[in-house]
Amino acid sequence: MEVSHELCSIEEDGDGEKAMTSTSYPAGASDFRLFDRQGSVHDCFGGGQAADVLLWRRRRVSIGAIVAATVSWLLLERSGLSCLTVCSDILLILVVLQFLRANYAVFRNRQLQAIPELVVSEELVNNAAASFRVKINNVLLMAHDITIGKDFKLFFKVVVCLWLMSVIGSFFSLFTLAYIGSVMSITIPALYSKYEGTVDKYCGKIHRQFSRHYKVVDESVFNRLPRNTSKDKDP
Repeated sequence: MEVSHELCSIEEDGDGEKAMTSTSYPAGASDFRLFDRQGSVHDCFGGGQAADVLLWRRRRVSIGAIVAATVSWLLLERSGLSCLTVCSDILLILVVLQFLRANYAVFRNRQLQAIPELVVSEELVNNAAASFRVKINNVLLMAHDITIGKDFKLFFKVVVCLWLMSVIGSFFSLFTLAYIGSVMSITIPALYSKYEGTVDKYCGKIHRQFSRHYKVVDESVFNRLPRNTSKDKDP
């Protein structure tokens, strides 16, 4: 007998509005969590202001992000202008307006609001460089394993992913893909947070079916392929 528990939470967002979210947890949904997450969806996204925007707990900011992405996509994709031209024009307008604003304030003997200095700390640069170095090393390790024929499963996954990217890229431009990704990154997490119990339930069924079929293919095809058994010898 299935028992559905409805959990409703009302949270105060950053704009002073209250957002209500409801989550349904059908029976059998607790044995599988999407992406093997352990905590809540909000915690998986960091639990900060970015998570509030992605989960629409700050509705005005979320709507503003979608509007900004749509306007940017229209300017870059439908206007026929290049990205360099649009960025240069926007920066030119901002610089001219700021310059005129500062001189107008001096002319009227008004005091300008203090503008904070933008400084990139050494710690931030070091952390970003360390994180980037780890990711690059992982990619190089994967490329090394594929080159020497060490991991056929990894080779198969990379080939499929690159082929899918090539097919998708033939239908959409880079800016369109970036726009679709931006909109999906703001809408899908909120929808999943609302219906995570149902989504986890059906995703668990799909995952079990896919794992069963993949195991059959792995035992009948992949395990019979020749492997590179050469080992490094000491000089």
